[in-house]
Amino acid sequence: MAERIRLGMVGGGKDAFIGAVHRIAARIDGEYDLVAGALSSTPEKARDSGATLGLAPDRCYGDFREMAIREARLKDGIEAVAIVTPNHLHYPAAREFLKRGIHVICDKPLTSTLPDARKLAKLAADSDALFVLTHNYTGYPMVRQAREMVAQGELGQIRVVQVEYPQDWLTEAVETTGTNKQSEWRTDPARSGAGGAIGDIGTHAFNLACFVTGLTLDQLSADMQSFVEGRRVDDNCHVMLRFKGGARGMLWASQVAPGNENGLKIRVYGTQGGLEWAQEDPNRLWYTPFGEPKRLLTRGGAGARAVAARVSRTPGGHPEGYLEGFANIYAEAARAIRARQAGTPVPADVIYPTVQDGLLGVAFVDACVRSSAKGAAWVGLA
Repeated sequence: MAERIRLGMVGGGKDAFIGAVHRIAARIDGEYDLVAGALSSTPEKARDSGATLGLAPDRCYGDFREMAIREARLKDGIEAVAIVTPNHLHYPAAREFLKRGIHVICDKPLTSTLPDARKLAKLAADSDALFVLTHNYTGYPMVRQAREMVAQGELGQIRVVQVEYPQDWLTEAVETTGTNKQSEWRTDPARSGAGGAIGDIGTHAFNLACFVTGLTLDQLSADMQSFVEGRRVDDNCHVMLRFKGGARGMLWASQVAPGNENGLKIRVYGTQGGLEWAQEDPNRLWYTPFGEPKRLLTRGGAGARAVAARVSRTPGGHPEGYLEGFANIYAEAARAIRARQAGTPVPADVIYPTVQDGLLGVAFVDACVRSSAKGAAWVGLA
C-alpha cells in the first residue's frame, strides 16, 4: 500500500463539528495521516487542540500562514491541507497553501464573497496543486447513480427540478445565548457572508441540483426572509430557477422549519420518467418510468449501477450515510493527488467538486441576495 498522504488542517479544533467530520472522513479509507494543524484562532487553543489530537508540538501552529511557510520547507511536510474554518477565512488560508503547491481540500461555500471566490478560482487555476471542495452530498452512491441515469437519458429531456433543504436548528435566536458557537458565526455576515441559510445549506441544494441533472442555471428569482427578530442574515429562502434549455426548478432552504433535521431532497422529472432521493434515507433512490409503477432502487440491490458500487463499502442492506459519503470525497481527492504525484492523468472516473463548482455556488448566493433585494426580480449570475 502506498504511504499515506500527509495532511494538515486549518480550523476544526476542539468542539468543532465539521472539523471532526473531516478527520473521520479522511481516516475511513486509510489514505491520510493528520500530521500538522493550525486548529484554532488563538495559539493557545491551537496547541491544546493539537495535543488532544496527538500532533507533535512543533507541528501545532498559531496561524495558517506560519503553517504553510514551514510545512512547505519541511522534507516531510504536508502534501494536502483541509480548510474547515468559518467562510471568511477560506480564501486567505487556501491562498497560502496553493501558492506553495500544497493540495487544498476546502469546506463549502468556497468563500464568503464573490470577489474572493473569483480570486481563489484564478489562484487554483494557476497553481500546480489540486483544489477539492467538500460538497459532500455528491459523494453518496445513489446520488452518483441518479446522475448517471440522467446523463444516459433514462429520464428523457429534463423539464422540472425540485430541491429542498429544511432544518429547524435556528428556529429561535440561539446565536444570542452564547451556547452555540456554530450559530454565532453562521449568522454573522462578516464571517458567513451575505447569505445565511442560502449560503450554508442553499448552496448544497443548488450544487446537488446541478450535479445530478447536468443543467446550467440561466436566471433565478429569490425571496429571502429573516424570520427571527434581529437576525442579520436570511433563515428561509424560496428560489425559482430557469435553466438553459428550458427546464424549470424550485429551491427551498430553511433553518426555521420545526420538525426538520437535515431534510435535503431532490426530485427530477423528464419526458420519460422521474427520480426522487432524500438525504435522510440515502441508500434508496425512487425511479418512475412514465406510465409504469414506481421502482425502488437500493445501494447494492438489484438495479444498482457500477458507479454506485465503486463508492460503496458494505454489502446491500448495510446502511451507509453521511460519514461514508463525506469520505468518498476524500477518497476521490486521494486518487487525484496520487495521480498528480505520479505524473499521470487523474483517472476519468474520479469525481469531486472543483473550485469552479465553488465559484458557481458563491455566484448563486450573490444572485439570490441581489434578486431578493429587488423584490424577487429575475437576475442572472454575475
